[in-house]
Amino acid sequence: MAEVAAVRKKVSLKDISRPGDEPLVNLTVDDLMPLPYLDEEEPFKPAPASWWEKYDLSFDGHTDMGLPKPKTKEEEDALVHKFLSGLQKLFDPQESWTFVQVFRLSMDYCVKCQTCADACHAYLGSGRQEIYRPTYRAEVLRRIYKKYFTPEGRLLGRFVGADIDLNWRTVLRLAESCHRCTICRRCAQRCPMGVDNGMIARELRKLFSQEFGIAAPEILEKGCVYHLTIGSSTQMTPSGFKETVQFMEEDIGDRTGKSIKIPVDKKGADILLIHNAGEYLSWPENPEAFAIIFEAAGISWTLSSDVVGYDAVNYGLWNDDVELARVAQRHVKIAQKLGVKKIVVGECGHATKALVVVADRVLPASLSSSEMPREGCLPLLWEIIKSGVIKFDPSRNNFPVTLHDPCNMVRLMGIVTPQRYALKALCPQFREMTPNSVYNYCCGGGGGLAIMQSMNFPQWRNKVSTRMKMKQTLEAFRNELDPNKYPYKYLCAPCSNCKGAIRDAIAHYKLWDKYRINYGGLVELMVNAMVDIDRPYLEPDDFH
Repeated sequence: MAEVAAVRKKVSLKDISRPGDEPLVNLTVDDLMPLPYLDEEEPFKPAPASWWEKYDLSFDGHTDMGLPKPKTKEEEDALVHKFLSGLQKLFDPQESWTFVQVFRLSMDYCVKCQTCADACHAYLGSGRQEIYRPTYRAEVLRRIYKKYFTPEGRLLGRFVGADIDLNWRTVLRLAESCHRCTICRRCAQRCPMGVDNGMIARELRKLFSQEFGIAAPEILEKGCVYHLTIGSSTQMTPSGFKETVQFMEEDIGDRTGKSIKIPVDKKGADILLIHNAGEYLSWPENPEAFAIIFEAAGISWTLSSDVVGYDAVNYGLWNDDVELARVAQRHVKIAQKLGVKKIVVGECGHATKALVVVADRVLPASLSSSEMPREGCLPLLWEIIKSGVIKFDPSRNNFPVTLHDPCNMVRLMGIVTPQRYALKALCPQFREMTPNSVYNYCCGGGGGLAIMQSMNFPQWRNKVSTRMKMKQTLEAFRNELDPNKYPYKYLCAPCSNCKGAIRDAIAHYKLWDKYRINYGGLVELMVNAMVDIDRPYLEPDDFH
C-alpha cells in the first residue's frame, strides 16, 4: 500500500478547477484498501466513450447524475453565476435558517488537523485518495467563498488562501463531490473543533438542488416528486399499497400458519407505524414481522393508505429543506387525522431521523413533536422483548450474528442499547463489529447513495463506499467463514437504506456464495425466535 501511495500523483485543492476531461483520480483496484479473506476482485470498468463526449466525468470517472457539459460560453457562465448566488444564500439566515449556524461555524473553525480523515470510510476505502478526504470539498468551498465574498479575498487573493478559480468544471466537480459523502458525520464526531464536514456536503447538495435542480434522479425527481404526487418514492399508489397489504397477510399465513389482519386507516389507534416503502417491495418479510410482533404483543396500531402516509422516506433530509418540510408535514397531518397517539417509524435510519429529529426544524409549532410524538421502533421492540408478553426461544437463532449500526439512528440520535439488548437476548452467537455503536462505520449507502443506481455509480459505491463495511463484516465472522461448518451467518442491519447498500455489496463481493453471509433486520430475528411459531421464519436461501 505504501508503494502504491508513493507513485500516486498528488491531487491539490486547485486541481478542482483544472481544465480537461482527465479525472482528478483514475481509480484502480490496486489503489483500494485491502479486504481480508478475499483474494480476487474485478477491475474497475471504464465508462463508455459516448459518456465522455456528453457528460462531465472529470471528478473520478463515475456519475449517477450524468451532468451534461455546457455547450456555449453563456451556459458556462450561467453555471458559475448560479453557484455563487446559491453559495451566498447558504450563509444567509433568511434563506437557509435550518442549519446555517452549524454550516457557518464549520466553515470558520477548521484547523486543518485532518483528524477527520481516518474517520471516513470512503477516504479509507479508496486507499486514501485525496479527493475523498472530508476536508477536501470543504476547503475548496471555503476558499471560493473567501475569494468572491470577502474583502480580504478580493484584495489579497492567494495571500489569504483565496486561490480557487471558479469555472464550470469546478461547479460540476463539486456537484459530484458532495454525492461521494454519505453524510454519516463520523468525521464530525472525531473533529476536536466540532467542524461538521458532513453538514457542509449536505448544504452543498442543497445549493445544487434548490438553485440548479441538480440532484441524483433517484433522490429528487424519482424520490421526493414521486413521493408527493404518487404516494411513494417507489411509485406505489394507495391502491397498490392495499394490494400489497393483502399479499402480506397471505404471506404471513404461508410462513407462520397464523391468520393476521393488518390494520389500515384505523382511527384512534395508539400507534401509526410508517415503513420505508422499499420494505414492501424488496423485503416484505420485515413489515410482515412487525405485524406478527405487534399482534402477539397486543399493541393498538395501524398503517395509513393515504398518499405519502405509507412511505416513511424523506429524501429531503439529504439535500433539500423544502422537500423535507413538505413530506414531514404530510406525515404529521395524516397521523393527526387518524387520531393516533404517536408515530413510530420502522427500521429505516434516515426516515427516523428526518421525522423524529429534523422535522421540528422545518415544521410549525402546531405540527411539532410536542403535539404529535414521534419515535423510532428499536426502543419499542426491546420493550416488547423485555416485557415477557411474547415467549422467545433463542436457540432458534443459534447462528453467528453481528450488528451494523445505522448512522442516523445510532451516532446521530443516540439509539445505541435497545438493539444490542435484543440481540444478546435472542441470539446466542451474537458478536460486535469493531468498532461498533456510535463509532461504527457507515454502510456506505447513507445520504441516498444506496438508491443511486444510475449509470456507473453502483461500481463506485460497491468498490469504495461499502468497502469498509464489508471489511468489518468479514472480520466479525473471521472464525466462522467456513461455509461447511457454518452454513449461515447473519448481518443484522435494522435500516432499509443500509440493507440496500449491504445487499448490493454482498452480491458484488459474492459473500453468500463464498461464505454464506446474509443480512436482514432485527424484527425478523424476533419472529424467528417466537415459541408459538412452529416453522422457521428465516429461511436462508430466501434472503441472500
